[in-house]
Amino acid sequence: MKSAVTVSLVPEARGGPFVYWDDLAAGCRAAAALGFDAVEVFPPGPDAVAPDALRALLDDNGLSLAAVGTGAGWVKHKLSLTSPDAAVRDKAVAFVQSIMTLAAKFDAPAIIGSMQGKWDGAVTKPIALRYLGSALFKLDEHAHDLGTTLLYEPLNRYETNLINTLGDGVQFLAALGTRSVKLLADLYHMNIEETNLADALRSAGPYVGHVHFADSNRRAAGLGHTDFAPIVAALVEIGYTGYLSAEVLPLPDSDTAARTTIANFRKYVT
Repeated sequence: MKSAVTVSLVPEARGGPFVYWDDLAAGCRAAAALGFDAVEVFPPGPDAVAPDALRALLDDNGLSLAAVGTGAGWVKHKLSLTSPDAAVRDKAVAFVQSIMTLAAKFDAPAIIGSMQGKWDGAVTKPIALRYLGSALFKLDEHAHDLGTTLLYEPLNRYETNLINTLGDGVQFLAALGTRSVKLLADLYHMNIEETNLADALRSAGPYVGHVHFADSNRRAAGLGHTDFAPIVAALVEIGYTGYLSAEVLPLPDSDTAARTTIANFRKYVT
């Protein structure tokens, strides 16, 4: 397993769970200095990061790109895959596809989290799940064409009322028959929704494509009450060799959050 740390370039997401902010070059330098293997980047859009410049930054700092987030699609552009407006849903799919195309240049997956939306009012849960399934089916085709993976993230009940657990995520993807979509297992969301985090990971098995390495309070691993030993043991058991990426609040500050994360990564991952 490899370590990663998040860098957000989305002003509208300020206050969210990202370790480094605004300055991609500074975030890469800080990540490299602490010994992280990769960065996970959240851009405001696909054109906000020039691929050649990003390639140079990664190479200069000995880093890989772990994943690229699509959260700006919601927090900045107000696009949702389950919007009642078909035109908005189409724009949302196109936005995710554009992020996927950028990420694929670095053999990295894109992440769908907040853009999945929720059901409400005229959009009942069955309708919302149908919209989401249709979007994921189209995006799966795009991922397959690109030779990459798309990550779908079950969120806790306070952020979505669609799919909250890994088990429900597995059932949803299995019913769709997707080939290139995997689950993002966020330990913070799992702490709220899962009965047992390690068992949930074991049950999800090969569907686990990425892990957000966060403690129970969304702070850096080691600053909450999550027991990471059985979680890492479960990941080893299912043969997971991807990233443990710190999507955590920059508390008490970015440097401390990053240092605490990498220290606990090294403690549990040998």
